[in-house]
Amino acid sequence: MYRVLVTDGMEKNAVDKLKALGYEVIEQFYEPDALGGALQEFDVLVVRSATKVRKPIIDKALEAPKLKLVIRGGVGVDNIDVAYALERGIKVTNTPNASSASVAELALAHMFALARFVNISNVTMRDGKWEKKKYEGIELAGKTLGLIGFGRIARELAKKANALGMKVVYYDIVGKVQGYDDFECLDFNEVLKKADFLSLHIPYDKTRGTVIGKEELALMKDGAYLINCARGGVVCEDALLEALNAGKIAGAGIDVFVEEPTKNDALLNHPNVSVTPHIGAQTAEAQTRIGEEIVNIIDDFFRNSVI
Repeated sequence: MYRVLVTDGMEKNAVDKLKALGYEVIEQFYEPDALGGALQEFDVLVVRSATKVRKPIIDKALEAPKLKLVIRGGVGVDNIDVAYALERGIKVTNTPNASSASVAELALAHMFALARFVNISNVTMRDGKWEKKKYEGIELAGKTLGLIGFGRIARELAKKANALGMKVVYYDIVGKVQGYDDFECLDFNEVLKKADFLSLHIPYDKTRGTVIGKEELALMKDGAYLINCARGGVVCEDALLEALNAGKIAGAGIDVFVEEPTKNDALLNHPNVSVTPHIGAQTAEAQTRIGEEIVNIIDDFFRNSVI
């Protein structure tokens, strides 16, 4: 019987289905110093974003070479040392299709929240204030949405924004993406300059580090909005806070942070910031799709591989 360790949780029906297919599934979180040793007893590791699978953990796990497959339930795999795992004979995969619509909808929700002061008026009304005249917002229709990265999630967001009457421009490292001629591909700096709303859809690359810092924020329109439902490390939080305080950036919608749970109270409590606790994929539909995809990945792997 193949053993599967799920460290960051998985949808119940998916767990039940794996068990019905004959897999032993253990749901337990391990601290980094204990994870490697625990993995000596498992064939598969399933993680979300909380568990980090780094070189020392991989080395410890392979002291008893049982681990064959690591699955990231979600899009990014920056919490896994993928190249090193592959080099050591461990397959690494993710579930890129399952949560695209959910993350795109959250990005759009932050855009609406900022444009119409839903975030802060919800707070001030609970404090007994009726500040109707203070909250004159803007409409999304007619505004330009700039996308940095044009993968699955960005494309979903582009379609939704287009339906709302927004103009969509994007930058992607591969250049123009075929089949999306309604949207304009520009270079990186041009997207920054043109966007009324800038939404990030790129992984965190530790060799590159921050993508949006002081210089990039300075290129953006005065009064533009920044949305980050990608990875916390791609934005310099100090530079963003400075831009918000100076009025350069009108508002920011943030689902991901450099440190999670975040301790950046200045950013969390800023009146022009809409925040959520990394819930991009936290919808019932996305969790079901993620679970189904994980089950298929595991079962296909062991049915089709010569172990």
